[in-house]
Amino acid sequence: MSAVSTALPGVVTQLDDLASGAHPAITPRLVVPGTDRGRLSLDAERELGTYAPVGDLDVVAELAAAGLRGRGGAAFPAHVKWAAVAAAPGPRVVVANGEEGEPASAKDRWLLTHRPHLVLAGLLLAARTVGAERGVVYLAHPETVTAVRAALDELAAAGLRPTDVRIDVHVVDPAYVAGEETAACSAISGGAALPRAKPPRPHESGVDGRPTLVSNVETLAHAAWICRHGADAYRLAGTSASPGTTLVTLGGACLRPGVYEVPFGPSVRDLFTTVAGGFTTEPAGYVMGGWFGGLLAAQRGDVACCYDAVRAVGSGLGCGAITALGDADPVVVAAAIADWYARESAAQCGVCIRGTASIRDALGALRDGRATGAEPANLTRWGTGLVGRGACAFLDGAAALARTLVTEFPDAVTARTGGAHDSHHTPGEPA
Repeated sequence: MSAVSTALPGVVTQLDDLASGAHPAITPRLVVPGTDRGRLSLDAERELGTYAPVGDLDVVAELAAAGLRGRGGAAFPAHVKWAAVAAAPGPRVVVANGEEGEPASAKDRWLLTHRPHLVLAGLLLAARTVGAERGVVYLAHPETVTAVRAALDELAAAGLRPTDVRIDVHVVDPAYVAGEETAACSAISGGAALPRAKPPRPHESGVDGRPTLVSNVETLAHAAWICRHGADAYRLAGTSASPGTTLVTLGGACLRPGVYEVPFGPSVRDLFTTVAGGFTTEPAGYVMGGWFGGLLAAQRGDVACCYDAVRAVGSGLGCGAITALGDADPVVVAAAIADWYARESAAQCGVCIRGTASIRDALGALRDGRATGAEPANLTRWGTGLVGRGACAFLDGAAALARTLVTEFPDAVTARTGGAHDSHHTPGEPA
């Protein structure tokens, strides 16, 4: 990660700098006792029933009953993806995606370094459920590679490494777009870790052209827990629409930045005050979903942390990373993140190249006192018109940043433009 990136809000460089724990309203499922001391051993995991057989359980039906949604950012129903791959002609592949290229998120790295066996149990469960012959753990961070390989060695030493599913570890350089599911399939197949045009989607043609289930490592961990404890137990936490628990990375202006297991439902503010020790200074706002959900103003701290509630206010939970801004200037923060978006674009789609650059330039002009008055209208237009464009969803994050700065912090934007507005601007593609 570049030195420039480490200056951005919420960036996580060292897991050792982070606290961990669980919300007091739940009995933890992932951040269990012992994880505060590091990686749980195979013996400790077996005592928890991590590798216990599920017998003749209808796994897809159980995941559907649990309401498990993917934790990679899109929140897509897990059972739908599993069923689609199971219905496709073999041979099939399952990928545990732990690349975690979002700089503000550390929950996948925490899970892989503290409970790699739970992820592997979920990977094996998925492979056997969809009939895959191969499982791949897709990683980018050295500490996760070390932990997963150690866990695989433990399985082999205990005579428990499976013979019916081949498990590989594939390592790539960390990058935001490298974690996109088609980029993962491309990299594992020997190509560049860059997104592919869709269709076909991975469940149709993924790794080496085979039907592939790409699942975030946290999703697999929850799936393993659900099939051990049941859908009803899973739903004891969370809300009816967003059941269960989730891992969040809380950072910025709080006393105990870290990775925490929380139920869906408490407010954004509650998460910081209950598990992260409270704020170091009253926040001016929040950066949501890593950076993918854009910005929320301070008064939005009362919004419930569940998929529908956060989406209803124009943002998104994404990967579950939330940064409290403290007294930071939201325009300066937005401009810094926009610089990152422009740099991190895969540069495969013209609309993404132009869109991220235009958003960067407009926010830079606001930050540097060079605004012409056209910026608010342009940012609003790009914030809606660029959503869904390009080969992957990368541009959606930049669009959300542009849109939410204007909607959530209108006074800060107006102060930078002197109230000027270019009413003669002609809508169209970004310059």
